[in-house]
Amino acid sequence: MDLASQPPVLVDVRVLASWQGRDSLVPDGLPADPPAEAPAGFVKREPAPTEETLKILDVRWTPMGTGNGHEEYLRGHIPGAVYVSMGSQLAGHYGPREGRHPLPDPARFGDTVRMLGLNDGDTVVVYDDAHGTSAARAWWLLRHAGVEKAYLLDGGLGAWRAANLPLQAGDVIPRPGRVRTTWGQMPVLTMDDAATLPEDGMLLDARAAERYRGEAEPLDPVAGHIPGAVSAPTADNVDETGHFRPAGELAERFRALGVDDASIVGAYCGSGVSAAHQIAALHVAGIPAALYPGSWSAWSNTPGRPVATGERP
Repeated sequence: MDLASQPPVLVDVRVLASWQGRDSLVPDGLPADPPAEAPAGFVKREPAPTEETLKILDVRWTPMGTGNGHEEYLRGHIPGAVYVSMGSQLAGHYGPREGRHPLPDPARFGDTVRMLGLNDGDTVVVYDDAHGTSAARAWWLLRHAGVEKAYLLDGGLGAWRAANLPLQAGDVIPRPGRVRTTWGQMPVLTMDDAATLPEDGMLLDARAAERYRGEAEPLDPVAGHIPGAVSAPTADNVDETGHFRPAGELAERFRALGVDDASIVGAYCGSGVSAAHQIAALHVAGIPAALYPGSWSAWSNTPGRPVATGERP
């Protein structure tokens, strides 16, 4: 994948506010105008989408099942945002060996994005309230389906709130769109690919370090990691405010983990959700990477697959 030919990953909250015509609402503590030159990994303010071609998706979800993303959405969301369900719209439903959140059926996902109101050429902004770790799944799937102008809101709903921008309560029901999807635009690893990648590339484990080491496993039947994988918790891709670290810092982080310009890179997590956040961070750093969608939930449910524990790959 040639990242130079790909659209940026992130959108600044001030850019989104300006696209919605809310520049005057940005408080004095936050510069009203985005930088003249967008930082690496960020989309520029201009050309701006029209009101009709700007679509916003709310992807609030928690992996442990705590809270209710739709109820939180109904209490308040970015104006115009449409709620997206992780379980029913961003994942398929197969057996345990496919993982907890396998990729959805391509035709069904095409129907989903049309139901969400998308049309060809739309600009789509996705966000959550968890530092982008669930919204990245929607970003990755949209790009995989050929929706090129799909962006993650840097800082998510927290950044919107911090800017004292308005929220809208209640459901937004979109008019069905007519977007044409082309499945298969992002690189994907199979289980066998993930097993052999560490031999001549880098397989990054995006889960918390204690899950990688095998000290804790709250969701899957076996604790540990794929042999040869390197621990790279995706939580370290963001700062204390939930914003992505600058591209240079991310590039240095991945270099310190062993990624170089010649590396073939893949990422996995528990069920293929937060690993998409890792892919996004790698893209911001200028590093192409493939997603193993089944991730640890598929690996640990497949008899005969080896398991490593401890700090070493």
